[in-house]
Amino acid sequence: MHAITIPEPGGPEALVWSEVPDPVAGEGEVLVEVVAGAVNRADILQRQGFYNPPPGASPYPGLECSGRIVEIGPGVSGWAVCDEVCALLAGGGYAEKVAVPAGQLLPVPKGVDLKRAAALPEVVCTVWSNVFMVAHLRPGETLLVHGGSSGIGTMAIQLAKAVGAKVAVTAGTREKLDRCAELGADILINYREQDFVEEVGKATDGAGADVILDNMGAKYLDRNINALAVNGRLAIIGMQGGVKGELNIATLLNKRAAISATSLRARPPAEKTAIVAAVREHVWPLLDAGHIRPVVDREIPMSGAAAAHRVVEESGHIGKVLLVAS
Repeated sequence: MHAITIPEPGGPEALVWSEVPDPVAGEGEVLVEVVAGAVNRADILQRQGFYNPPPGASPYPGLECSGRIVEIGPGVSGWAVCDEVCALLAGGGYAEKVAVPAGQLLPVPKGVDLKRAAALPEVVCTVWSNVFMVAHLRPGETLLVHGGSSGIGTMAIQLAKAVGAKVAVTAGTREKLDRCAELGADILINYREQDFVEEVGKATDGAGADVILDNMGAKYLDRNINALAVNGRLAIIGMQGGVKGELNIATLLNKRAAISATSLRARPPAEKTAIVAAVREHVWPLLDAGHIRPVVDREIPMSGAAAAHRVVEESGHIGKVLLVAS
């Protein structure tokens, strides 16, 4: 088969479409013929040499895909050859085939095109595990999403609105904020022109955000704490703004607030299986009913993954950028 390889870390040109050995479905795995994959920031970090796959995972980038099952490995039940699926991966989505633990498979939702289903697993599992399983967002509360027009952001808006929460978002252009509003965002903040702490405070009569989903890390740490409500929860899922920041413990104590920081890729398979099961129970009915949907910016041939990485690095996209099989 062919896959995107990274012979040497570097810029987008480091991604090379190469012939490689076919994967094999091991115990508890299925082999999926990939129809589409999706680009995530973690893929860019891997390409740059900063985020290696966990032990035993495919060396190729790609944390989610969609496609058809072509082989069932030993010990797998409940799935059949030719089933159309999407999958959460530890790696290997930028390839023509990938071996997937059966517990990380999801059926393609009703009304969702097989290719577009590739935009779902990583973002839905990330949002559901952080915003709902860890931060316990409840109806009537306010969620602040940094990077509201990203793949994570567009899904977080929809899921929060589906459970009856109020949503504030930050983004850097009017176009991106308008798209967030179309998805249901209530409070629109241009981070280039406005202070999100002030804007969230004004919109909540000084109460602040009950939950913040943050992809920036160090750069926003102190301001995020200031933007939290009493008993607020800050969920950190990225470090685009650096890895080391100062924290005012007194403010955190006074607000009786909590901070969580999680990643998905390196979690043990049992944890991923539990998250996928929760997503199938709670989120898939919303997708089947058409209440939420994947947001796709564009499709690019998988062999042209370098172009897709450039789009994501330039932040010119809204939603997900897909890599489609030729």
